[in-house]
Amino acid sequence: MGLVNVLLSNEATLVTGVGLGLRVVGLALPGVLLVASTDPVRLADALTIHWRVSTRFAFGALAALRLAPLLVAEFESVRLARRTRGVEAGRNPVAQARLLGGIAFTLLVGAVRRGSRLATAMDARGFDSGVPRTNARGSRLHPRDAGFVTGAVVVCALAVTLSVLTGAWSPIFVG
Repeated sequence: MGLVNVLLSNEATLVTGVGLGLRVVGLALPGVLLVASTDPVRLADALTIHWRVSTRFAFGALAALRLAPLLVAEFESVRLARRTRGVEAGRNPVAQARLLGGIAFTLLVGAVRRGSRLATAMDARGFDSGVPRTNARGSRLHPRDAGFVTGAVVVCALAVTLSVLTGAWSPIFVG
């Protein structure tokens, strides 16, 4: 009987792991699609025009979105430079984690330096001067934008309905 309980426990663990993995994909996929398919400048324009977000936040988001591809390229550059110098982990997972930690620290230092230079440049150009800014490009909402929002609401409603019907609904805030 002990072996059956272990097998059932492993099956439950596998189902839980797959469920958690699907949740991560479900939460991350919209963000990845947004970043991959949206021009950061147009996103900043839309945030300030349609959502009335402060320009400080919108330009900060714009800077972050424009720097993300640079971090990916810098990661690859640092990884290849270390490999060229003979610093490799092989198949040892502990060494791989240590090597990844070193690369992540190198990227963090570079990102902080680049961010402080960018903040200084933005401050020098008066991005947070308190003077209302105009928008040269403008921004229009298209029917496909309404379709995207409608689709997102339908997918969320379907997910909640399905989880309630299957008995898997477990809201975060109960009470």
